[in-house]
Amino acid sequence: MQSNVKGADRARGDAGERLTPLELGAWRGMLRAHAELTRRLDAELHTRHGMSLTSYEVLMLLSDAPRGRLRVSELSAATLLSVSGVSRMIDRLAREGLVVKQACEEDGRGAEVTLTPMGRGRVRSARVSHLADVRAHFLSRLSDDELVALAGVWERVAPEEAGDPA
Repeated sequence: MQSNVKGADRARGDAGERLTPLELGAWRGMLRAHAELTRRLDAELHTRHGMSLTSYEVLMLLSDAPRGRLRVSELSAATLLSVSGVSRMIDRLAREGLVVKQACEEDGRGAEVTLTPMGRGRVRSARVSHLADVRAHFLSRLSDDELVALAGVWERVAPEEAGDPA
């Protein structure tokens, strides 16, 4: 960026050095935005649909799965939860009647999870309001050009291995 700037006024630091004001603003801004949006979206899903953002994410992944079912390990890989964390959540969602957990059809060793009809209905209605909230609290605050730029930034920072559905 500013190659003629020296010392503490440099826009970018070197490995191991403290973050410069520019770097710190970008890093803390991303963390603050993520925390605030996650908190707000989670609260709105709880209020409207009685589910957490993480539960919604798991239900949505199942809803969008090509075969309509996913292994617990696949759900863990697609979320920020450990396999044991996903298993506990699946057990809770099963008690609520939203999913069923069965032995894998192919090899019988692992567990696969599918939505129940009630689970499909809950994720369908939650998706409508959740996506409206995502647009209201995040997407509507950015221009189309900013969305293109931001999508490019996130792709460079964390390339998608498989398409992440909304």
